Parts: sequence; structure tokens; C-alpha cells
Amino acid sequence: MAKPIQNRYEFVILFDVENGNPNGDPDAGNMPRIDPETGHGIVTDVCLKRKIRNYVETVKEDCSGYRIYIKDNIPLNTSDRGAFQALKIDEKNISKKDDPEIDRKIRDYMCSEYYDIRTFGAVMTTFVKAALNCGQVRGPVQIGFARSIDPIVPQEVTITRVAISTEEDAQKKNTEMGRKHIVPYALYRAEGFVSANLARRFTGFSEDDLSLLWTAIINMFENDRSAARGKMAVRELIVFRHDSELGNAPAYKLFETVTAVRKDLSAPARCYSDYAVTVDETTLPQGVTCTRMI
Repeated sequence: MAKPIQNRYEFVILFDVENGNPNGDPDAGNMPRIDPETGHGIVTDVCLKRKIRNYVETVKEDCSGYRIYIKDNIPLNTSDRGAFQALKIDEKNISKKDDPEIDRKIRDYMCSEYYDIRTFGAVMTTFVKAALNCGQVRGPVQIGFARSIDPIVPQEVTITRVAISTEEDAQKKNTEMGRKHIVPYALYRAEGFVSANLARRFTGFSEDDLSLLWTAIINMFENDRSAARGKMAVRELIVFRHDSELGNAPAYKLFETVTAVRKDLSAPARCYSDYAVTVDETTLPQGVTCTRMI
């Protein structure tokens, strides 16, 4: 296994949407998620992690060491069973007395085989049910909810379809009506964290893994197009690197150096160039460097 990362990181993701729905809320008719008190748009951390997983799965094509644990149509216990097979463990007759290191062996195998476990961690319930103590793995990478820079105004657009669902309906009407929820334009900001301490103690998240994470974030919408998500793009990834494992400054101080402000407050924003994005690197604490990836 490659050497774990030795430096703490924080990062800011700026991404935008044009005439699309970045993250529909199933409890609200799939309308764009919104903070009801402020009107700001919201995209969940789960949504962003899904995009990263999808990118890694696309470019690595399920090769060993870069498989994805949380994925469509694959039950978790199927992936868990693969660990028993690879380590030649009889899952019906598991005994910690015979092998006191069995928890660690299974955890290390799952971390080495699955990129998203190595990155985000996982709760592996099958192992817990088997009375093993490797069911919960703390991942070094965490991403918070994304929030739009300005309040959004979701729009409900009526659409029509000439293909009728049933023969009975076709005798009564020529078209069917539907609705789409869109955000005309919004710039979103998400903040994330990379813990070198958790990488060393638990998953072995390496420099190669970190490089792949940055690439996945920058390209997470490029191979995930759909009519609902419209035109989405990561506009900038701002990375703060600490000179130590535990960090040289509180995360909030680094995040406060990044500002995105609408240039013309008299008109609604409709493109990325309507915003001015700055990083005040003069106020960065000692031992922290900033890299802007566009």
C-alpha cells in the first residue's frame, strides 16, 4: 500500500448551473433544494460525493484498488463477501480466537480495494452483523453542503410530449403535459476537508489518491450530463495545504479568505463572469499555502 498523505488540506469548490436542477428534493416534487429562511440554493454532500464516485468509476473502469463500494445495483453484502473470499475466510465460521487480527485484515483489504472507502470511509453493516469490529471506517475526506452565493429563484417550466402513454389516452388527447424545475443561473460554493491523521490511522489515503480526488472534483460534471442538470461546471477548485499533519490554522480562517461577489447588484447573475472571485493570500497563516485550480 502506498504511503498515506502527510499534510492536512482544506478546499473550496465553486460550481455553477445554468437552466438546470443541480439537486432535486424528492420530498418537494423534485424542486431544487432551497434554504427556506434565506432563499439560497443547496446541494447535498451526498450528491457531490456521488459525482466524484461516478468519475472515478468511469476513468478507472472498476480496476483493483479503485473499485467503488457505494454504487448502483450492487448490494453492499456482495462487496463485503468479496473480502472474505480474497482473504480465504469462512464467513460461516468466523472466530476471533483463531485470528485476533481478522478485523484489521478485513478493514485493510476493503480500504486497499475500494477508492471511495479509502477516501470517504464507510459503514459496512455485513461485518458488524458477523460480530466483527471493522464495520465503520472513518474517511479522511469530508465535504459539506454546497450553498449558492446568492438566493435562487427556482422556475417551474411547463413542457409537452407528443407521445401518449396509452391507447385509451391517445383517443382523448394529442399531447401530454409535464413540468420541469430549473434554476436559471446560480453559483454554488462547497467546502471540504482532508485529514492526514485519519488517512494514516485508518484508510491509507495516499498522494496518488489525493491527485485523483482533485481531478475528479474538477471534472465531476463533465461525464454526468442530463436534461435535468443542464449546463453545470466546476469553475474553480481552491486548495489550502498545511505544512503539518494536524494543520497550522483553523479551517474557518482559510475559508474566510475566499470571497465571491456579484459585480452588478442591480441585475440578476446569469453567468460566471458576473461574479468576482478573490483569495486574500496576504492573510494566510504561516505554514499554509494556496493553490487555485481552474
